[in-house]
Amino acid sequence: MHMADALLSPAVGAAMWAAAAGAIACCAKKVKDDLDDRRVPLMGVLGAFVFAVQMVNFTIPGTGSSGHLGGGMLLAILLGPAAALITMASVLTVQALFFADGGLLALGSNIFNLGALPCFVAYPLIYRKIAGGSPARRRILVGSLLAAVTGLQLGAFGVVLETSLSGISELPPGTFALLMQPIHLAIGIVEGLVTAAVVTLVWQARPEVLAAAGRPGGSGSWRGVLAALAVVTVLTAGCLSWFASVHPDGLEWAVSRVTGSAELAGQEGRLHSVLAGLQARTSVFPDYSFGTPEVEQEPAVAEAGASIAGLVGGGLTLLLSGLAGLLLKKRLRSP
Repeated sequence: MHMADALLSPAVGAAMWAAAAGAIACCAKKVKDDLDDRRVPLMGVLGAFVFAVQMVNFTIPGTGSSGHLGGGMLLAILLGPAAALITMASVLTVQALFFADGGLLALGSNIFNLGALPCFVAYPLIYRKIAGGSPARRRILVGSLLAAVTGLQLGAFGVVLETSLSGISELPPGTFALLMQPIHLAIGIVEGLVTAAVVTLVWQARPEVLAAAGRPGGSGSWRGVLAALAVVTVLTAGCLSWFASVHPDGLEWAVSRVTGSAELAGQEGRLHSVLAGLQARTSVFPDYSFGTPEVEQEPAVAEAGASIAGLVGGGLTLLLSGLAGLLLKKRLRSP
């Protein structure tokens, strides 16, 4: 559900940048006030984990489409919503800058749709109400499913609303919504199941990780949890990325069904051209591959490119999200 710049006008893109920046600033203050030493490495490892799982698109049977996990709900459950949004912003920034996944103008929209809506609407209003302060396996499952579906439905509708406000006449809001919402319902169900599985495993290993999410306190070391997440991240980025679906993701699929083409001309102003040129220069692995995505590659080369891109991207995300937490922790300790 990463939006491209062509889907947004400069005015809407700038407004969403302002909304995302304001939300991140508020979250930074919240994290600064509440940050626990152990949450800094957890932010880094979870950021890398979300980057890795977003690379693995899964086919949605009978549609010709695919989806990937958003990760916002998982981050909110394990980190708390404020730290989760900062971590998600790190993931999306690395994807946009170094992998050309999502536009630079659209970065604010992507942070809002994939981060703010799950973390500050679906998590507190649905997951927390169901799982409560004393989670159990069934409550985690139901809460994760409903919250993940709600978060993705809100994000999908956000995409429809933002394209409509941008004046993209090729995507009539009613028709676009009728395609976006059902396909992201299917993706949300898968995300909810995976989120519930990961949260349940963490809860069984270190229940205080959930109980203390977003708040200081709790006892014991989280090294086992961090090590397990790191191993799964490396395996996902290095190996599972080979098996990513070749079908277009839910957003691309919906656009192609409405317009008849996967590529949308959309907005083509000066700002779009400047940002596209900047992104072309910073993208080390465009579309998570060696070279240009348009050139067909041998399977072995494509797999090697996906593995290296996943490991590099995961490392960059770990550094960026961990550094954000570390800087906030340093400010917390300053007199």
